[in-house]
Amino acid sequence: MFESVVIFSLLTLALGLVLGYAAIRFKVDGNPLVDQIDSILPQTQCGQCDFPGCRPYAQALAKGEAQINQCPPGGQEGADALAELLDVEPLELNAEHGETKPDHVVYVDEKLCIGCTLCIQACPVDAFVGSSKVMTTVIARECTGCDLCIPVCPVDCIYVKELIPTLGSYVPDLQEIAHG
Repeated sequence: MFESVVIFSLLTLALGLVLGYAAIRFKVDGNPLVDQIDSILPQTQCGQCDFPGCRPYAQALAKGEAQINQCPPGGQEGADALAELLDVEPLELNAEHGETKPDHVVYVDEKLCIGCTLCIQACPVDAFVGSSKVMTTVIARECTGCDLCIPVCPVDCIYVKELIPTLGSYVPDLQEIAHG
């Protein structure tokens, strides 16, 4: 009797170790479809899609809880790419969520800034530098152009600067290459 208890205990321990190793070795981090959808989204974290950021919107799309046409920063091109990935019918961009704007960043008129830090608190990507009662500035390469900082500024010192492609930053899309 004692021998059978020892044998079953050792067998249980061995199988537990094998299952534990397999759980670590073959772990899948999240849903790979969510990662694919998230890579198509523009990462502005603007919330125009009715979700708090691009990742939650991607998760909702993967679950079928959202439409592919809710992302104005991604534009029609983004909606079409999502339709292709998800193998659904392409939809026109939903104007209720906003309109597609040219790529842009914001900047602060330093002469008008009072250092209230409301823009810092509103920025989802931490593109602002400053502190209370000190002039605030924007790190342009971090700014996604979500414009969430503009409505919270009490002195209207935040302005939009359109990004104009240069030889170093311009990337043609596939349609431009095909049609020469």
